[in-house]
Amino acid sequence: MAPPSDQTAASPPKRSWLARLRTLDPNVRRLGFVSLLADLSSEIAYPLFPIFVTTVLGVPVALLGLIEGIAEATASITKYPFGQAADYTGRRKPFVLGGYTLGALGKLLIALAPGWGVALAGRFTDRFGKGMRTAPRDDLIAANTQPGQQGLAFGLHRTMDTMGAVLGPLVALALVEAHVSLRWIFAIAVVPGLLSVVAIVFLVKEHREAPQRRAFRLSLPASPAFRWLLVGSLLFAVGNSSDTFILLKAKDVGVSTSAVILLYVLYNVVYAAGSLPLGGLSDRVGQYPLVIAGYIVFAAVYAGFAAAGSGWTLAVLFAAYGLYIAATEGTSKALIGRAIPTGERASALGLYYTATGLAAFAASTAGGLLWSAWGAWATFAFGAVAALAAAALMLAGHGRVRRALASDAAARAA
Repeated sequence: MAPPSDQTAASPPKRSWLARLRTLDPNVRRLGFVSLLADLSSEIAYPLFPIFVTTVLGVPVALLGLIEGIAEATASITKYPFGQAADYTGRRKPFVLGGYTLGALGKLLIALAPGWGVALAGRFTDRFGKGMRTAPRDDLIAANTQPGQQGLAFGLHRTMDTMGAVLGPLVALALVEAHVSLRWIFAIAVVPGLLSVVAIVFLVKEHREAPQRRAFRLSLPASPAFRWLLVGSLLFAVGNSSDTFILLKAKDVGVSTSAVILLYVLYNVVYAAGSLPLGGLSDRVGQYPLVIAGYIVFAAVYAGFAAAGSGWTLAVLFAAYGLYIAATEGTSKALIGRAIPTGERASALGLYYTATGLAAFAASTAGGLLWSAWGAWATFAFGAVAALAAAALMLAGHGRVRRALASDAAARAA
């Protein structure tokens, strides 16, 4: 007898992922469009924020680090409580709407900032909005998707979101080349952010769920699939330092600033192109194996960064880095969407995002210390080892995860 699959009994007929796109709920496509606009807004502003703060506002680099640390910690810490709030109220759209509204407001504050204090308030507002919206939005996607199409749905969302990350830096580069001032570029970035808010109001629909949580509480879902994914992802995140380090590596190799931006765009192009087909594939072979494979790719890429010495090598590595995240980002969310029932899912998503976000914050600190003490190779070698350890740990739990998901599918079908 063939071993049990980690796919659900509700898996779709064997059609191409392109054909299955038409069967997705319109809300999924609309939320992807919202994310495209919002990420376009963010990626116009984000690459220029360090330059704006240090040159226009005259902020020292140490203070810039503090601003970014506060901003990213805010995004990580707030995802879990807002996930719990969505389950507690049975509502998701108000948190999604509020989060994207705060994102647009944050960029406006930065454009108007007379000093670093208002710039900090802008980044805090923007990241607070991200923390507010992320878990409820992903729960809304999962709630509007059949179990056998979770990978495809989240793959589509990641593709559309990442297209904003491709277009944003290119728009920013074009505006810089046109000699538009940095303040005006931040003001321009507000426009697609506001359009994302309008799209939520008029396009996104929600069927209100009955609240199932009686009180806010810290709890770990009983799902074995979720627990193995969380533990493996935490181990991986400890070595997954900020993308700043791969950009810094490119500069160290001697790549020009314009070429660094293009390498970042290449990474996002591969990420966008790979998310949808890999998400569709995960509905066939399972999300869990795709995450393990992605971690192995990451380990190989980080080992490559440790030894890289030429621009062509970096181009290959940046492209492969986009493949890693295409294989893991949407599929991790899809696995949680399949494993956790409605009423608990937003909390589980929020817990996952908060825990891995805080671990990644620690990873960036460790990466900086390793770089300073022993050089770039140490940062990337540490990340490669952590990724391989995470892949090995998750592989050890694959059988239990597969049986748990099969049991859940049978219970839903009964």
